[in-house]
Amino acid sequence: MLQTVLSLEPPMPNYHLAQVNIATMLAPLSDPTMADFVAQLQQINQIADISPGFVWRLQEDDGNATSLRAYEDERILFNLSVWESVAALSGYVYRSQHGAAMRDRRRWFAKSDLPTMALWWIPIGSLPTVPEAKARLEYLRQHGSTAYAFSFRQPVAPEVVSAKF
Repeated sequence: MLQTVLSLEPPMPNYHLAQVNIATMLAPLSDPTMADFVAQLQQINQIADISPGFVWRLQEDDGNATSLRAYEDERILFNLSVWESVAALSGYVYRSQHGAAMRDRRRWFAKSDLPTMALWWIPIGSLPTVPEAKARLEYLRQHGSTAYAFSFRQPVAPEVVSAKF
């Protein structure tokens, strides 16, 4: 297993953090079960857009990516974004209003025994693609945290990525 110490403070000057996460809905977005999730979606996305360290997120004309289907299973929602650092993403995920939505996620999404989020470093100025994100998540599921794809629990510093590739 790759062991690294990661400072979560300053962003790396040559890299940004890409993240993908998926969630399997318990019902279609139009179902009353999902109403509270849908009602918060625009505001949660707006919070991401103005969060410190936010760079980019995959979205369609309606401002979100809920109609995008990256997998054959129509119930899987797909989220892809870019951040300046692990600290910036972590701040948004756990310390903004998004954190409250995360605590309620079992109301809307099936529990998974596999990782549903993968992180990886990308050169500044580049954007991740849907196929790349799917491959990174699958790699994390099969191999655990590495320089190629890692988790919040086992982050990898960008220096390790640049030294390997």
